[in-house]
Amino acid sequence: MADSKVALIVGAGDATGGAIARRFAREGYVACVTRRSADKLSPLVDEIVAAGGRARPFGSDARKEEEVVDLVATIEREVGPIEVAVFNIGANVRFPIRELTARVYFKVWEMACFAGFLMGREVAKVMVPRGRGTIIFTGATASLRGGSGFAAFAGAKHALRALAQSMARELGPEGIHVAHSIIDGAIDTEFIRSNFPQRYALKEKDGILDPNAIADAYWMLHAQPRSAWTHELDLRPWIETW
Repeated sequence: MADSKVALIVGAGDATGGAIARRFAREGYVACVTRRSADKLSPLVDEIVAAGGRARPFGSDARKEEEVVDLVATIEREVGPIEVAVFNIGANVRFPIRELTARVYFKVWEMACFAGFLMGREVAKVMVPRGRGTIIFTGATASLRGGSGFAAFAGAKHALRALAQSMARELGPEGIHVAHSIIDGAIDTEFIRSNFPQRYALKEKDGILDPNAIADAYWMLHAQPRSAWTHELDLRPWIETW
């Protein structure tokens, strides 16, 4: 087995997930990044390599148990020990409760909660024998309160937060740092730029979250000494009402 240190980012999109991958690659970790389609990861991998880092793309459906089991086993065997694992799948949708179908509700739960459980369980299996590791789950405002039209998303994010709390209490004594981050506010993404131009205009005033700043916070969580671990971290622009 290779001995390179690995940062696994499940849900390495074009914004937050990609920024986290770049941040850990800059620190010497091999960024193992996943999306359902590995082809979509090519620009991110190329960017990391061009900057002098190392990255490996994996096409993997985080909702499928057998695929997550194989993903972790393959990385441990071919790349190196997973030192940090980040679950960064969003699944933010809005439907009035009378229009919310069982299919949509279940799919959102699968993406935003069940997939987190699968990743968390599998990386815990390899981290605990080594007595070290960091597991970070990306949450949202919906992790704390359910908004109108967000029954599916809030239900899944509440459950993910509970998972993180349970894992932190169980795995902390084993040397594993489990953290949950609450991202409260709009993030600088193409989606926000295209669909919410007035909100995106706040970027000039630091009024939306910079993915690179989020990534810095995730690195800080991983680098914390175990005498002062943070379990829950909330990140929001200064302009956000809360």
